[in-house]
Amino acid sequence: MWAARRTGVLEALLSTAGTPAAVAAATDVSEQAAERLTEALADLSFFELVDGEYEPTNRALGMLAKRDVRSIGSVPHELDALDELTGLPETLETDVPPERHDAWEANALGAHYASDEQTVRACVTAAVRAAPDADAVVDVCGGSGVYAAEFAARGFDATLVTSPATAELLGRVHGDSVRVYEGTPAALDPRFDVAFLGDALSAMDPAEARAICSTAADLLGGDGAVVATDVFADGDGDVGATVTAEVRGLAAGHGGAHAPEPVRDWLIDAGLTDVRMAAIPGTGRSAAIGTTD
Repeated sequence: MWAARRTGVLEALLSTAGTPAAVAAATDVSEQAAERLTEALADLSFFELVDGEYEPTNRALGMLAKRDVRSIGSVPHELDALDELTGLPETLETDVPPERHDAWEANALGAHYASDEQTVRACVTAAVRAAPDADAVVDVCGGSGVYAAEFAARGFDATLVTSPATAELLGRVHGDSVRVYEGTPAALDPRFDVAFLGDALSAMDPAEARAICSTAADLLGGDGAVVATDVFADGDGDVGATVTAEVRGLAAGHGGAHAPEPVRDWLIDAGLTDVRMAAIPGTGRSAAIGTTD
């Protein structure tokens, strides 16, 4: 799939080319290579042969339309991540990651919306256990809002904090079940029982992660908890997930799997107490938890 995108084969098949010969004419690949790539994409159920020509299937919709994050899926973002990984040697030498294309954010939201349901539920359960009497939850840096939606499905008053650009991409995906706040989290009223950070810290460098922990703590009204569920470099979790987070952070030019010690320090410096780490079984993640008295 990645090779098909890089060579223009994928774009050709998604636009006007319906045969390997047409693909070869529209790209720099040979007809034989085009035929093998096209057949491979069909075997992966991205295309199907109809009346002698290849047509996109529903699985390929995410390659075509970006207006609805629900239809994008995870594959486009996986290809974007692979683009960054192939540029890793140059990024390491120059400290400048590859430039991201215009659809990168939409693809990332599509992949986030397609997050594993079991992982989402397990992470939300970890947050609920940290604050069993909670009513109002704010999902800080919540991406597509899948975690906020899970909180709402469990009866919580859920608020998703996002940028105006992301809110526009999301549209009415969550209907009225999740309150979408477009702006900086620091401008919100401190009225929440749980400030949730799902997979947020690993997307940030230490200084930014420290700052967002402080911001999250400031959103709590009275007794409450900050809960950050993420892949941490704790040595006890999923080594594969930790390495993946580290490598993707290097490739992106920011982020990675943070060690528990600095994460605890960030929560303590934010004024939180009873700071602890708790493994989330079956997810490769842990919950970093800090509470207010």
